Amino acid sequence: MARPYHHLLGLLAALSLVATTLPAQATSGPGCLYVVNFAPYDVLNMRARPSARSAIVDQLPPRRHGIIHLDAKCRPLSRPWASRWCPVTHYDGDRVTKGYVKARYIRDSDCP
Repeated sequence: MARPYHHLLGLLAALSLVATTLPAQATSGPGCLYVVNFAPYDVLNMRARPSARSAIVDQLPPRRHGIIHLDAKCRPLSRPWASRWCPVTHYDGDRVTKGYVKARYIRDSDCP
């Protein structure tokens, strides 16, 4: 006999899948970023956590990366700018990814 909470877990899993596949829109105006300091054939790795050892959740090719939105200040504030990690959301068509990128590889831009 199945336990009642197993049905709830299945429903929650299905809802989370739907929520992550719905199209999302970035805001217009300031707060977006673009990739710098990379060769055109290379990519900036977006990480799950603010660490080079963390899992890669997305890859951002220069000039072909869609919209990268800065979600909060790059941290830690005590470190030089190039050493900080920035929390971002990447919008690429209907795909949305959240993660972190190193500050030395991004620059400010207006959102489209």
